[in-house]
Amino acid sequence: MTQIGQGSTGSTVLLPTVQKTVTLAWAALTDTGHRRQINEDSLVSEIPVFSVADGMGGHSAGDVASAAVVTRLAELAGTDHVEAQQINDALSRSVVDMASGEGVTDLGTGTTVTGAALAVVSGVPQWIVFNIGDSRVYQLTSGVLEQITTDHSVVQELVDAGRITRDEADVHPHGNIVTRAVGFHEPPVPDYRIRPLQAGMRLLICSDGLTKELTAYGIRHFLISNPRADDAAKALLEAALDNGGRDNVTVIVLDVLAVGDAVPPELG
Repeated sequence: MTQIGQGSTGSTVLLPTVQKTVTLAWAALTDTGHRRQINEDSLVSEIPVFSVADGMGGHSAGDVASAAVVTRLAELAGTDHVEAQQINDALSRSVVDMASGEGVTDLGTGTTVTGAALAVVSGVPQWIVFNIGDSRVYQLTSGVLEQITTDHSVVQELVDAGRITRDEADVHPHGNIVTRAVGFHEPPVPDYRIRPLQAGMRLLICSDGLTKELTAYGIRHFLISNPRADDAAKALLEAALDNGGRDNVTVIVLDVLAVGDAVPPELG
């Protein structure tokens, strides 16, 4: 397990290209869970990128793979915003890093990854939400919870084909089989979605160790019941562990506190 970055109760970033400021608060927590010996999840939570990687269970050195991904994404820290191509490049470099990781066999290793990165798209502040695999990003706005990412998994393909329901998917025996990953000597292929930054919006970035234990209703309950990001992250993690904690559990709760106009230096 690799954790890069700490939480914040309020950090303001200036986007000079559009003369905007964005104030964010976030909290990030991870736990091995009750049934795993090793935590193969890793995370990075540093402006402008917030991401969770879940090393592939049952494969060699999953912790090496997840660490490689977040370490490369963390190299984007220190800038005010990023572009999708920079995320692509970081993920591609992480695949090269995995090949030389300790414990990696000729078959390779892999990890899921998901996250949100601060960006400027069409002249306004936006989130670039990305994912490969079945780790997820949710958005809570005005009490409405939405899953932004779509799982790359066998079960999701069955749901999309109408062969099983969403409820059946939650208990399907093949629920842990992903159809896309970072690693295994293959080029990473993330899906991207753009979401405008709005004051009051909250993102949840999590590994499937959380979604295995909590329904969307439960996730919404804990996000709404805990206005502070650190309280929400703690409540979600504890609930997942109380419900069984069958896998590693990692959560990042990310709040947009304010989006405003930058004050020109001569007026500040």
